[in-house]
Order: sequence, then C-alpha cells, then structure tokens
Amino acid sequence: MSEFRLPVSVLKGRGSATRVAHRFERDARAAFDDGWQTWDEVLQGEATRPQTQVRWEDARSALVHNDSPDIAFDYSINPYRGCEHGCSYCYARPTHSYLGLSPGLDFETVIIAKRGLAAQLQRELARPSYRPSMIVIGSATDCYQPVERELRLTRELIEVLHDAHHPFSLVTKSSGVERDLDLIAPMAAQRLAAVYVTITTLDGELARRLEPRAASPQRRLRTLRTLAEAGVPVGVSVAPQIPFLNDDMEQVLEAAAQAGARSAFYTVLRLPWELNEVFQQWLELHYPQRAARVMARIREMRGGQDYRSDFATRMQGSGLWAGLIAQRFHKACARFALNQARTELDLSQFRPGLAAGQGSLF
Repeated sequence: MSEFRLPVSVLKGRGSATRVAHRFERDARAAFDDGWQTWDEVLQGEATRPQTQVRWEDARSALVHNDSPDIAFDYSINPYRGCEHGCSYCYARPTHSYLGLSPGLDFETVIIAKRGLAAQLQRELARPSYRPSMIVIGSATDCYQPVERELRLTRELIEVLHDAHHPFSLVTKSSGVERDLDLIAPMAAQRLAAVYVTITTLDGELARRLEPRAASPQRRLRTLRTLAEAGVPVGVSVAPQIPFLNDDMEQVLEAAAQAGARSAFYTVLRLPWELNEVFQQWLELHYPQRAARVMARIREMRGGQDYRSDFATRMQGSGLWAGLIAQRFHKACARFALNQARTELDLSQFRPGLAAGQGSLF
C-alpha cells in the first residue's frame, strides 16, 4: 500500500478523503509541510466539498458477459461508471483507473453516464445470435444513484426489457427504485423481475460513514416493504461483512424478513487494487482504535494477505473467521425463513421481435 500522510480531514458526505493515485500513474503525490504554509491552510483546502460532475460517453455495448464461476448471472448492464453513494468498501472503485481517474474522490465525484445505452441494448437483444439469459442491472455501481433522478438511464433500460418481455433483476441501496414500480410490478407478476436491496447495517451512524450518500437503513427497509407489497420478489444483500464493524447481520436479516424479503446473500469485504488503500485510509480516519483489529481479521480470511482474487474464496473468504460468518448467515436465514424457495424468472417469454420494435402477431 502506498503511503498517505496524516493529518487528512474527513470530507462530509464523501467516502474517500483524497484522490488516491491510480495504478497507471507514474508518480504518487502526498502533501507535506514544507514550512511555507501551515497545516491548517492545507486542511482547509482539503475540506472544500468537491462537487459531483457528470461526463457522457457513447455506449458501444450494453450487455457485459460474465464468465466468473462464482457469480450466478450471465449478463450485466451498468448505466454508470462511478457512484455518488461513496461507499468506502466498493469493489468497483479500481475501475476508474482505466479512465485515468482516481479510485478515491474521483470515483464518487466524476460520474460517467452512457449515452444511447437503451438503444444499444435494444439492438443487442434483437440480434439473431442472442439467446435469452439472466441479466442483472447495477452489478458494479448503483443503477439508482442520485444522478438517475434526472438522467433516467436505468428506467430506459427497464422499458426496453419490459417491451421485449425479457427477465432481469437489479441490486440497489436506493429508494429510487420505487419510482419505476409501474414497470417492475407488472413484470414481476409475470415472473420477469426481481429486486435485491443492500442493507449493510442497521446502525445509522456507521451507515452514514460507510455509505455517506446512500439511503438510510430504515429507508431501505421501507423500500423492501413497498416492493414486497407491490408483489415484487425481493431479497436482501448483507454485503460486505466487515469484521468488528457491521456485526449486526442477524438483526438486518430479521428486519428484512419482516419487511417482506424472501431471499438473502452476503459476501465478505474484498480489497482489490487501489481499494485496499482507500478503505484503510477510511478506517484510520473513522475508526483508528480498531483499524488494526479489522485488518488483522481481513488478512486471516485471505490467507495472510490483504486480498486474494481466486474464485474459490474471494466472495466468502477462508479460515475460521470466514466459517463463523457463514454459520451465522445460514442459521439466521433458517430462523427467519429466508432462502427457502428460489425465485425462478421465466426466460421463455422473451420476444426478439418486440426488442427490435416490431409488433406482435399475438
């Protein structure tokens, strides 16, 4: 991990405090006191709230094929690069490096929106070679992050899938999904849609630090209930599990089950590439007294390393601590009647002609 130099000030409403250098940069820079200005002036400059900006890129493709054996879906669509929610644990942060941007502050302040994505999806679904398969919207960054209110890229994607009778699921930690219930609920009634809501913890203070611009835990529970009452199959993600931080997994699963969730899944924290530095900086800023303990347990689950990327263990980890988390999860799911039946979406209803904008004979 490259060094960052304290003092570094927390930026209100942001998960990262600095623009961590990405791995393709030749030079890494850090502030230091050269005697010409005081630290107070430096910190005052750092504390200036960076504004969110949206940059557009033309969508060259919509569906991203997944061939990872530890992921249960074949295709994903991500309407945005970067995410304003600013989650300090987000495994997608290192993808901003490919754009020459920082996985730290840039990831949550420079949002890339994909122009023409819905039209591109329509073309790809209409190809003669396409075979219907499970699609997940928002597998990397949240498809209902704040900019979606104005840009409506996610809604446009759902409209295409709705018209083509193509099943999909989505993962979010935003209440914004309620806006599109007029499309999602009828599809759910035909076994064409499911929604998963991420609730990392019920601790409001921890959530504000961990996921500074996401909906509060209680608001997400309300979203779960609203979706369930509308007939949408809903599940809860309690990912990621972070030792000595969000230790209320059982309480989250119980509250989610009471709100209408019928399925659940989890992963343990993973720290690929620059995320390792971003998260450890966040730990030192917000929980310095327990930072060493947290990282010690993470390394215990990763064979002594900060991260291991092998498919066998990257999602759940390995060792005694990972085994304990797995036992807690499965026992809680059994207690609260979660994961008792699998929600199967119906791929047979897909109509390629409708995806191409053609009418139906039936």
